Amino acid sequence: MEPSVELDALIAGMIDNYVSRNRAATLLRDLLNAAGVGFSPVADHLTLRTQDIDQRAEEFTRLGYVYSETIEYEDWYAKVYRKVGYPALFVDQAYPDDRGRTSIIPGWVKKFGDNVFHHVAVRVEDIEQAIERLKAQGVVFTGQIVGVRGGQLRQIFTSPEMVDGQPFSVLELAERHRGYQGFSPPQADSLMKSTVGR
Repeated sequence: MEPSVELDALIAGMIDNYVSRNRAATLLRDLLNAAGVGFSPVADHLTLRTQDIDQRAEEFTRLGYVYSETIEYEDWYAKVYRKVGYPALFVDQAYPDDRGRTSIIPGWVKKFGDNVFHHVAVRVEDIEQAIERLKAQGVVFTGQIVGVRGGQLRQIFTSPEMVDGQPFSVLELAERHRGYQGFSPPQADSLMKSTVGR
């Protein structure tokens, strides 16, 4: 099979699986489908959690994604992979040494595996308006918008979907400006902490 066809099928299947298990994403997909847009064209980035970033990323690098950058946090880190025409792939894991002992990632991976998206970020033009409209449909958000108004990146997560009493997946809204395609370490760490569940 041609790599681009295989990659399209891989991402479409994983997004379908993610959407089927996340109420906020299902609602958004249905609204986008009603407008004739669909969910995938608005995907900003896709996030996997794992115990071994390099090994998990192989499925995507084999299909054309290339390593872009590493972002480090207190007890976890992530590698970003990119392929022109596709959403960025953000793969994270706890540090394998003592620094990672407080990370929530290993417990999440043990429970849910690393073959499902933890979250998909959708790009929005006006994050406040998107929040207001989704809240009107019953979607609940955790915390406040991370990033300053007028800044290059603003983000927020929905409350986690719960599975067996544990937080499973979230939907992220991302508002980007001035062509910024990167990730902000302080913002990503704040968002990570908002997914712990209550």
